[in-house]
This record gives sequence, C-alpha cells and structure tokens, in this order.
Amino acid sequence: MQESVMQRMWNSAHLSGGNAAYVEELYELYLHDPNAVPEEWRTYFQKLPADGSSATDVSHSTIRDHFVLLAKNQRRAQPVSAGSVSSEHEKKQVEVLRLIQAYRMRGHQAAQLDPLGLWQRPAPADLSINHYGLTNADLDTTFRAGDLFIGKEEASLREIHEALQQTYCRTIGSEFTHIVDSEQRNWFMQRLESVRGRPAFSADIQSHLLERVTAAEGLEKYLGTKYPGTKRFGLEGGESLIPMLDELIQRSGSYGTKEVVIGMAHRGRLNVLVNTFGKNPRDLFDEFEGKKKVELGSGDVKYHQGFSSNVMTAGGEVHLAMAFNPSHLEIVSPVVEGSVRARQDRRNDPNGDKVLPISLHGDAAFAGQGVVMETFQMSQTRGFKTGGTIHIVINNQVGFTISNPLDSRSTEYATDVAKMIQAPILHVNGDDPEAVMFVTQLAIDYRMQFKRDIVIDLVCYRRRGHNEADEPSGTQPLMYQQITKQRTTRELYAEHLIKTGVLDEARVQAKVDDYRSALDNGLHVVKSLVKEPNKELFVDWRPYLGHAWTARH
Repeated sequence: MQESVMQRMWNSAHLSGGNAAYVEELYELYLHDPNAVPEEWRTYFQKLPADGSSATDVSHSTIRDHFVLLAKNQRRAQPVSAGSVSSEHEKKQVEVLRLIQAYRMRGHQAAQLDPLGLWQRPAPADLSINHYGLTNADLDTTFRAGDLFIGKEEASLREIHEALQQTYCRTIGSEFTHIVDSEQRNWFMQRLESVRGRPAFSADIQSHLLERVTAAEGLEKYLGTKYPGTKRFGLEGGESLIPMLDELIQRSGSYGTKEVVIGMAHRGRLNVLVNTFGKNPRDLFDEFEGKKKVELGSGDVKYHQGFSSNVMTAGGEVHLAMAFNPSHLEIVSPVVEGSVRARQDRRNDPNGDKVLPISLHGDAAFAGQGVVMETFQMSQTRGFKTGGTIHIVINNQVGFTISNPLDSRSTEYATDVAKMIQAPILHVNGDDPEAVMFVTQLAIDYRMQFKRDIVIDLVCYRRRGHNEADEPSGTQPLMYQQITKQRTTRELYAEHLIKTGVLDEARVQAKVDDYRSALDNGLHVVKSLVKEPNKELFVDWRPYLGHAWTARH
C-alpha cells in the first residue's frame, strides 16, 4: 500500500507547484511548435481537455506581448478576444519578437563556422522573415525591439534583421538557449547583441593577435623544415589556439587566479609547450635529435610529457601546469579536475577563484569517449566541483580518417554532450582570430561569474595527416584538395590588418623574422615568462624524492 502511494507521488512529482513555471514554459513552446517539446510532454499536452470554446489553446505569451505593447504605446485598446490582437501591425509585432527568439535559438545553424567552406547546411526556415508572414514591404516598418540589445527600443525590421544576422550568423555560433537559468541566458544575450557579435579591438590587441598566430605557424614551419617526417602532431590549421590560451591565462590572471592547470592530448601539444608555457625551443630540439638524457625518466614520447612554468599577467604571477598525458584520449580530463580540486582545497578556495582548469579535446574524442560525460556529470557535485572548467574542442573536422559526421556521431555537433549539464557552447571559425578572442573573453567571464563549465568549439582543420608521416588525401581527397589551396590563418589575418591600415607589410614580415631568429638562437619565445618564479605558487616535490616510501599505506 505504502509503495503504491509513493509510486503515485513519484509519477506525478513533475507536476508539483514548484515546477509550474517550467511546465508553463514547455506548454508555451508546445503551442508555438509541438515538435519543439519532448515526445512524452507532447503526448501529455495533446490529451489536455479543450475548454469548449476553441479547438486549440491560446499562447499566453501572445496576450502578454499585446498588453506590453499597449502599455508602452500608452493608448487604450479596443476590446479583443483572447486569441487575437487589435491590429495588423501588432500581429506583425508579435512575429518580429518570435523572429528575434528564433535567431537566438537557431542562428548558430546558419553561422559561417567552417574555414574550409565545406559544410553544407540548409539555413533553417524559421530564420527567414517570410516564415513569420513578414515580407520585404515590412523591412522599413518600425517595430519595438523587445529585449533585443541594440541600444534603442524601436528599430526598422531591416535593422533588427541585420543585427540578428550579424550577431548570430557570422563567424560565431552561440548555443545558450538550452540553459534553464534566465540570468545566464540574458547575460549571453546582452554580451553578444550589444556588440553584434564583434567588438572593436584596439590596434595593439590586433598586433598581438597576429604575433601569436605568427608564433604558432612559425614553430610548425620550423619543425617541419628541420625535422621533416618526424611525428609532432602539429597544430597547423588550428593556430588560433595559441592566442586563445594566451587570452585565457592573461584574463584569468586579472581576476586573481594564481594557478591554471591544463590537460590536452597530442594535437598541438608541442606548440603549446613552447608558445604558451615558455619551454625553451632548444630543449625541444634536443628531444627531436635524441640528445636529451633523462635519469629515471618514464621513456615516454615528447608529446606526452608534462611541464610547468610561471607567467606574468595584469593581476600578478600565475603558475601554469600541463598534466602528463597518455595516448588514451580524454582520460586526462578527470585527472585535471582532481588536480585542480586538490589545489583549491589546499588554498582554501571553495569558489574556484584561485585555480582554473582548462581541458583541451579533439572533436572525435569529445563526442566518442564516455569519460567526457562522466567528468561532466561530476562538474557540479559538492565533492568534485572546481568552479567551472573551460573546455576547448580543437575541431579539425576529421577523427583520424573520418570526416563525415554521419559516420562518427549521432548529434549535430561534436559538443552536444555538454548540453547534459546545460553548459553554454560557443562555436567559432578558427580563421577569424578576433572572433576567437571574443569568445575566449566570453568564456572566462562566464566561468568567473557563474562558476560553471563552458565549451569553446574551435572549428579549424588539420593541414597534414594524423601525424606528419601520414598522407591524408587517400581517405579525404576532397577535403585535402581544399586544404592545399587554403591560405593560413596568419596570412589571412595579416592581409586584413594591412588592408585596414593597422600594420604595413614591413611590420608583418618583421614578426615572422623575429620569431624565426629566436628559434635559431634557442631563445624563449613567451614574453610574459617569469625567469625566477615565485615558489609559493607551486608545490616543491623535491623533499619527497630520493628516499624509501615510509607511509603505512
């Protein structure tokens, strides 16, 4: 008997008063588009009894929007029935508000994310004004912008539509409407729409961006020339990762972060060690040439080795730690979380203000490895949470030899698994360094404010094979036909800065020459590297080395 009562209570728990707002929001969505709600809710809503006056219920949002318009227009309306609005213009006004919401939800599906231009995705029908009964004749009609952050209450349909296109359909594709918390959704709307997805960066920042992608490209070219055919799992095609990491570290330092722990696989690891952590290039060259002698070393390959260093930021010195990584993809992710949680506990840092975890992933591994989901599941648990992790997916669109998503996953994006914890996802075209900079700033600001995970999907490509000894055109002939013609990120951005007058050709070439000279001389290439690091920022392990284990366990 007791079990039966409890079972009935459990079966109806979702209908309790505390969930009323959520159920009402689902019902509103169902009234607009029945296919937009889960099947079990659609079936439930279809069984609701009609009130006898109408075959279909009326969306409350339509009525609310109508009264909001009346209040703002400060005029009395003629009595209207619940299912209608008072004028043709007000009907169109409601449709404009629906158009705005559609771009927030689906604009990413029309964004220009693929630097190769190979993605063939039909534009969603509900991003067209015609879908809402609006036509070109309405483009110069003034409508209220609702909660669209464009700096004014009213604008023409043309301006509203252009603002939505620029914000959500250029080189950034944002997914945040799946987040239940309205404060977080509004935060993204304000940050994205107020600058139309592209803030204006100063000439100094633009020059720094070019210097960083020049460093990323320069190291790969240098290693490719000096050690041809040697495995290095290069970053070529994804060079924007280097300015992204640089901005994450510098901006987190301005928030007061003291330690950053990074976990990543083999792709681009050597580049990150030299251009982000400040590893001496000469040490790397010695490893390539077999000159480095390691006593009691693991014997592991160079692109699995860990590293640590200190760099200077606007907020002070920050300790960087690169976790050791095996060839078992994604297994380093929970290791990073455990390391960060231990450091936070040691620092009495329950909010995660002082230690930041950053996990780098490949697109195929992120979608395919179960440990990714398992790690996400722990992200907000009391015993394991770390105040939010910044995930970067180096999405080179090919998992070893497979590029067609129909053969590699059952989701639209490789990042869809992150939606299970309502993590926002920012897709960005890797050939647009300024867009990369913007989403990086959004990511660190979101993490610091809301203390939750966020994902950056860096859509790029892999210029060479899985490793430099592979020939990828055998399995991906069309993709690599395009890649061989593709200009590098540095070349494209340098051309942009020259055209806009930020730099001239001489200064662009000087950045290339200076970096090459530093490598030739075996000099550190990270300007923010601290030569005499503050030892209080990291643990000195030397007292634990060189003697027998004395613990009883």
